[in-house]
Amino acid sequence: MAKQWSAPVLLTLSMLGAPAALAATPESLVAAYAAQAGVPVESIDVAVGEALFRQGGSSNKQCSSCHTQNPRAAGKTKVGKRIEPMAPAVNPQRFTDEKKVEKWFGRNCKDVLARECTPLEKASLIAWLAGLDREGK
Repeated sequence: MAKQWSAPVLLTLSMLGAPAALAATPESLVAAYAAQAGVPVESIDVAVGEALFRQGGSSNKQCSSCHTQNPRAAGKTKVGKRIEPMAPAVNPQRFTDEKKVEKWFGRNCKDVLARECTPLEKASLIAWLAGLDREGK
């Protein structure tokens, strides 16, 4: 059975340059963002994450503008470059690299919301996406 790490331990290890064996998971990222937000993981509301994905931003700029309304499907950038699916059930590499996650939250939140996403928003979005199954839940 795999050892479960607490959010503060994961954050500390990542700051110290922990080895790749401790790669991020959607669950570890949700726990870390919940800890940053000062809330228990159990209080993360996946409906907030879904609303952020589908309705966040202006009427012409939303996450789903590039990622599509179906997070299980591939999207396209403004210039037509493929974006792999957001749902980890379809794209197991999604949310496994903390640096990439932060990079893309940084870019996309500023582009779509005109501000940085809060740790609570990040936790909610990842929790919602991680809860989606392959077919259509």
